[in-house]
Amino acid sequence: MNRDTFVWNSAVITGIDLVDVQHRELIDLFNALNAALFRDGADREVIVEDTFRRVLNYTEHHFRDEEALMVTEGVDQRHAEPHRARHRHFVAQVGAMWSHREALREHPETIADFLTSWLAFHIMGVDQSMSRQIAAIRSGVSPAEAFEHESAARDAGTQALVDMIGRLYSVLADQNAALARANLSLEERVRARTLELEQANRELQEANAQLERFSKTDALLNIGNRAFFDDHLIDLCARGRRASSPLSLLMIDVDCFKQYNDRHGHPAGDECLRQVARAIRLSLQRATDSVSRYGGEAFAVLLPDTDLAGAEHVAGRLLDAVRALALPHAGSTAANHVTVSIGAASVVPTEPQSCSGLVKQADVALYAAKAAGRDRFVLAPQASASTSPQASIGMGLPKR
Repeated sequence: MNRDTFVWNSAVITGIDLVDVQHRELIDLFNALNAALFRDGADREVIVEDTFRRVLNYTEHHFRDEEALMVTEGVDQRHAEPHRARHRHFVAQVGAMWSHREALREHPETIADFLTSWLAFHIMGVDQSMSRQIAAIRSGVSPAEAFEHESAARDAGTQALVDMIGRLYSVLADQNAALARANLSLEERVRARTLELEQANRELQEANAQLERFSKTDALLNIGNRAFFDDHLIDLCARGRRASSPLSLLMIDVDCFKQYNDRHGHPAGDECLRQVARAIRLSLQRATDSVSRYGGEAFAVLLPDTDLAGAEHVAGRLLDAVRALALPHAGSTAANHVTVSIGAASVVPTEPQSCSGLVKQADVALYAAKAAGRDRFVLAPQASASTSPQASIGMGLPKR
């Protein structure tokens, strides 16, 4: 293998000075490690050990700076969280490989091939995506919109991830062959196999976690589904009880949606729901706020650490966001365009039953909004956990 394996060129430039400077240093360190791996001589192991430590230390330093940059620039958590997870995975993978370095003495290309694959995926994949989102955010685009724009490349990114995982399996296969040829002692073979099984278990856990996330996502609207809402509501109620903080819920229904489907057809109805879901999601200004599909054309928005006055403010903003879509709806009795009705409720949870009570109060308020003519929100009264959901409700018409 050519010792100058890792080449700096325009394809790896992100346009972010700090990141590009550190990527250049990483490439130089990778080349130094690659040269040491293929070096002959009595001092080979000392040089390889020293170079590897410098690579690992600088990589972790680069990861910390990159993660701090994502926080400072406000990169959407849907990108930032898996980005950080990939950092941790790389460090764990290199550590596992390095623990087998004696068995890899005959196959230094295993480490070099792994670093080549990872460097391409890291710099030309996730980091380029991060830089495009940061550039968009700096130009005034919201983090959520910047992330959504990147979704067009999601399929290619997924394929790159699959290719990388395939390469990692190839690396593990090479390790197994090297271990067999090295005629390790039984104790060393058991230790090596244990490390491999732990790595496989971590990857299986990551895959299961990904499947769990998929199971909590509505495939049509790309937001949380009913299962996500139910679990998240329980979590937020428990958090609210511990902190004695308010939790608000907005129950949202697309007005006269059956008539919309009857007039325009179900494919158009699906697109209408997608646009409404996106308008709601982009109107939520805090990362802790969430929107889920409650069922059919109904949505639920959970607002932790938010009292009824805060819920009223958000409800008004959501009404305006859906109106601004200006989707024609001649079959509606509320307006000539698509609108929503919203029921808002808030509670400071004091017991597990607070969750179901909050949903009932918001649902009653939603039906009151629909009965009052739709295209508006109604506020349930400020309530304790013991307040009956049939308590009198207060109505608040949105600011026009």
